[in-house]
Amino acid sequence: MRNSARGIIIRDGKVLVMFRRRIDNGEKREYYVVPGGGIEDGETPELAVVRELKEEMCIDAKILGYLGKGETKSGYAYYYACEIPDSQTPHLGGEELEKLSEANYYEPMFIDIDSINDLDLVGKEFVFPALNREYKECGVEA
Repeated sequence: MRNSARGIIIRDGKVLVMFRRRIDNGEKREYYVVPGGGIEDGETPELAVVRELKEEMCIDAKILGYLGKGETKSGYAYYYACEIPDSQTPHLGGEELEKLSEANYYEPMFIDIDSINDLDLVGKEFVFPALNREYKECGVEA
């Protein structure tokens, strides 16, 4: 089981997502995810989300509050509302940049919050709680 930590960043009515395109055996799938990634051994979800956002999108995130957790195929994803300095523009970095290809495409982008219900966005149920600052008490639920 591998848990992950994900950060929801909202700026000017838009939410930061990672657009994904995968082509496997000629079959193309396009979807969006809330940025973040796996929690390493001995790491808290809070440390993981900050590290992952730095590695994946080259941004310095600050956690505003914990939003909750969602179940995934491989464990749990812990969601956090985060912010980044206005001077920073997310761009692809780390492992995602190294793996980038036509068949395995990544692109950070801000999308309009009003359009998220029309998208295949993993974790979209945490966007409006982030927007409304509906934080939970603790970082990791039992």
